[in-house]
Amino acid sequence: MNKIYFKILICLLLISCSNSKKTSSQISNNTYPVKLDTLELFDKSRNRKIPVAIFCPKTDSKINKQQLIIFSHGYGENKGGDNMIYSYLTENLASKGYFVISIQHELPSDDLLAMEGDFKVTRKPNWERGTDNILYVLNQFKTRKPELDFKHLTLIGHSNGGDMTALFASKYPKLVYKIITMDNRRMPLPRVNHPTVYTLRSKNYSADEGVLPTEQEQQKYGMTVQLTPINHSDMDNDATIEERKIVNTYIEKYLRE
Repeated sequence: MNKIYFKILICLLLISCSNSKKTSSQISNNTYPVKLDTLELFDKSRNRKIPVAIFCPKTDSKINKQQLIIFSHGYGENKGGDNMIYSYLTENLASKGYFVISIQHELPSDDLLAMEGDFKVTRKPNWERGTDNILYVLNQFKTRKPELDFKHLTLIGHSNGGDMTALFASKYPKLVYKIITMDNRRMPLPRVNHPTVYTLRSKNYSADEGVLPTEQEQQKYGMTVQLTPINHSDMDNDATIEERKIVNTYIEKYLRE
């Protein structure tokens, strides 16, 4: 009789462990509906408007240590609205529980991006303005949303926005936990151990000399250079369903590491 009770107890324990693992998995892979807000900040020191789009999980429950992601769009010739055209990525990240801020870096009154000369020189003012925007937004949200996990800030940027992201990480490494650039081509990626640096590369454009780390530098600093089968201009919402899946999969992986 004791043997029968023992077998029953073992079965109950196994069932309990199985259910516990399933519950834990469901919690860690939670998917939320997404809420979109827009906000226009104003930096008095530069007399500059900074429109932002905020993608966040819609939930009544508190997300402990919710991580912040700041996204910077590619060059859009000052037409505006470019911070909204990566929604396949920003909405997906928000659905995973991240608080995502997508900055509109270009205003109609801005000078157009330089198309000639040494881009590391002629485009530097544009990137500097972008880093100032990122810094201002970051400081604003430290006041507006102090409960966010600012120790694990991730910056993501495409093309010209990736150049801004790389420059910000070089100027303010202590403020950033990870950066992920999507085919930035002009600003060299920082060769550092912190923040952690990842970059997704297009199939049709190459970066300028010195932008990407050598294999030896990748190993030394723990940097990741990932080739993709995606065209440079198709990393926004022009991406196909399969291309969106590739970008989202890599970026989710990098955020988990």
